[in-house]
Amino acid sequence: MSGVWGEYLKISLFGESHGQGIGIVINGLPAGIELDLDYIRRELDRRAPGKSSLASARQEKDKFEIISGIFHNRTTGAPFCCLIRNEDQHSGDYEEIKDIMRPGHADYTARIKYSEFNDYRGSGHFSGRLTAPLVLAGAIAKKILLSREVVIGSHIAGIAEVNELLFDAVAIGRDILQELVIKEFPVLTPEKGILMKDRILQAHAEHDSVGGVVETAVTGLPVGLGSPFFDSVESKLAHLLFSIPAVKGVEFGEGFRLSQMQGSQANDSFSWRDGQVKTATNNCGGIQGGITNGMPVIFRTAFKPTPSIGLAQKTVDMVKKEDVEINIKGRHDPCIVVRAVPVVEAMAALALLDLMIEKDGISWIR
Repeated sequence: MSGVWGEYLKISLFGESHGQGIGIVINGLPAGIELDLDYIRRELDRRAPGKSSLASARQEKDKFEIISGIFHNRTTGAPFCCLIRNEDQHSGDYEEIKDIMRPGHADYTARIKYSEFNDYRGSGHFSGRLTAPLVLAGAIAKKILLSREVVIGSHIAGIAEVNELLFDAVAIGRDILQELVIKEFPVLTPEKGILMKDRILQAHAEHDSVGGVVETAVTGLPVGLGSPFFDSVESKLAHLLFSIPAVKGVEFGEGFRLSQMQGSQANDSFSWRDGQVKTATNNCGGIQGGITNGMPVIFRTAFKPTPSIGLAQKTVDMVKKEDVEINIKGRHDPCIVVRAVPVVEAMAALALLDLMIEKDGISWIR
C-alpha cells in the first residue's frame, strides 16, 4: 500500500480512522516558511464533523501536533511531520459487521487485496477521516500560493437534483472566492443554499444520503504551468482529486458539455486586454495543451452519496458465505459534500504548488 504522492513536493499519508492517530509527512518544504497556525486550524474546522445536523455527529477537534520540521515557528527544511490523534471512535459499531460487506464501501475489495489483515474499523485507511491531514498540508500550500496572489475558492454547485448557477469562468474575482471560504455553507445564491440544506435533511430523515458537485476556481496562476501528456495540469489535479474518497467525476471548464458543441463554439478566441493575452470565453477551464493560459482554472468535482445509510441493503456474509441484509448503524454524514469543499481546495493547492515548484524552483517560497 502506497501513501506517497508528489514529484517536487512529496507528501506521505499515514494512519487509520480508528487507530491512535492519522497524519502526514511533507518532504520538499524549503527552510524559513513561517506557519500560520490559526489559518491551518480554520481550514481544519471547515472539514471537521459534529458541527450541525448536516454532518456526522462524531466529535473530532482535529488538534494537530507538529512532530518535526519546524523550529521557532518556521520550517527547518527537514521533513515536516504532523500528527492528529483520534478521539471519538466507536469501534464496537464495526465488530459485529466485520464479515458483512457494506455496499458502496471498500470492505470487500480491501478484504481480498490485503488478505483480511486490513483494519475494517471505520474503513481504516480508506476512511474519509484521512482527509484531515490532507487539509492540513493543503492549508500550508494555500498560504504559500497566496504569497504569489494565487487564490483558490469553491462553492457547492449542486446537492442531488438542486443546482445553482456556475462561476463566471471569465470574470471570477478573488474577492468572491475569499468570501466563499469563510461561509459555513458556501453557495453563490443563498436561496439555493436553503433548498440544498433542506434536501440533505430530507435524506437524513429518510435514513438515506445524497451526493453533489463542488465547483472550484483558481485565480492568479501564471501562464506556463504544466506539461503535455502525463504531467498536464489536468493530470496532476485529477490524480489528487480522484484520491478523495467518494469522488466519482472531475471535469475542467465546460467538461462533458464540450462534446455537444461544435469547434466554432468550443474554441476560446484570443484578444489583447490590458496589455495581456486573454480569451473571450473560458470553455477550456484555463488550461490548453495541459498548460495554464492565464485565465482562471475552473473545475468541478462530483461526489457520490455517502454509502453508510440506515436503510436495509442486500449484501453478503463472507464467513457464512450467504446473502444477508444490513442496516448500517453509527454516525454518518447524510451528505459528504459540505465537508469535502476544503478537501478539494487542499488537493488543488498541493497539485498547483508542486507545478509552481517545477516551473520556478523554491527560491520564491518564504
